[in-house]
Amino acid sequence: MSTDFYSILTILVVLTAVFSYINYRFIRLPATIGIMLIALLASLCIVIIGSFYPLLLRHFTGVVKSIDFEDVLMRVMLSFLLFAGALHVDIHKLRKEIIPIISFSTIGVLISTACIGVIVYLLFKVFSFNIPFIYCLLFGALISPTDPIAVLGILRKAKISASLETKIVGESLFNDGVGIVVFITIFEIARLGPGNVPFLQIAWLFLKEAGGGVVWGIVLGYAGFYLLRSIDQYQVEVLITLAMVMGGYLLATSFHVSGPLAMVVAGIITGNIGMAKAMSVTTRDYLKKFWELIDEILNAVLFILIGFEMLIISIKGNLLWICFTAPLVILFARWLSVSIPILLLSFKRTFEKNSIAILTWGGLRGGISVALAFSLPAYMHREEFLSITYVVVIFSIVVQGLTIGKMARKFAKT
Repeated sequence: MSTDFYSILTILVVLTAVFSYINYRFIRLPATIGIMLIALLASLCIVIIGSFYPLLLRHFTGVVKSIDFEDVLMRVMLSFLLFAGALHVDIHKLRKEIIPIISFSTIGVLISTACIGVIVYLLFKVFSFNIPFIYCLLFGALISPTDPIAVLGILRKAKISASLETKIVGESLFNDGVGIVVFITIFEIARLGPGNVPFLQIAWLFLKEAGGGVVWGIVLGYAGFYLLRSIDQYQVEVLITLAMVMGGYLLATSFHVSGPLAMVVAGIITGNIGMAKAMSVTTRDYLKKFWELIDEILNAVLFILIGFEMLIISIKGNLLWICFTAPLVILFARWLSVSIPILLLSFKRTFEKNSIAILTWGGLRGGISVALAFSLPAYMHREEFLSITYVVVIFSIVVQGLTIGKMARKFAKT
């Protein structure tokens, strides 16, 4: 571990602690939203002070640029966050809602990707940007995965129905994995050229990533279950789950299968079968608290990073108008991607009143979209798409995140 890396990690942890304290002590917003807002304000202060002391601004900007956001989130944080989130999913409730969840996280993601790709392509044409359609479709794929976990606590306080809560949690876990697979598939088409990738190759890539991820998650989950069942020592058992996440995700990357989907499946198996049949009460208690802490700490660090990314995002000229329009486009695509599956399934299933409104407004965009935007090469118009993504994510977390609770409570009374 290099000194620079350790220094940056130390700064992030110290700032996370300070911002968490300020939010809890004075602001009292939901943790992730409050921390990100404080980071945004800190970034704004740095920019203002930097206009008088340019060296200070260059120093802070250099530190932020030295952090590989895509690498930090996709290769380090994501596996822990998805596994920790999946641990708390009740498999019996999940089975009851599995058809809507799969529909939202597959059909819904594809509808959203196509809708956003078409509208953003037309927007670029209107504002005289010459960006090929395939790259707009790639943007649709990276911005489609939602992250409603950030507002799940708010929705619980609003006392939404258990089935709607399960749909939101299930979708947030599975559509991250599916969304990344869709992104990888379109990225390969964009990289090689639309005419150079046969349909069967595209289908195989999608099936290998998604299906392979699920299969690998099952293998990991049950391998961990048998190891956990063979001992009763909570320190070792916690280490086994850590090994499942870190080693399992690394091997998933080597096998070229979806690591995110593998973590979700492994987490669900561990949180249900593992905790029920392979752990003592003491181990279960330690394991839950350990992964809850991991989840809270990494989420806090992630949202601080999102707040400070403002220092390196540049929005110029006509792109500003597209950035301001983009949140409306994303909301429309989200509404469409939720409405169509619900309409198709409503012939056989009953959905809660106002489900479409809550699912649409509660479908936040988060760090995954920013990380995928950072992963784009420069020739795929990374700067333009990164700027739009950042504005959408900030709007999503701040505006939607702070109002979804009031909306859910209002609908609960009707």
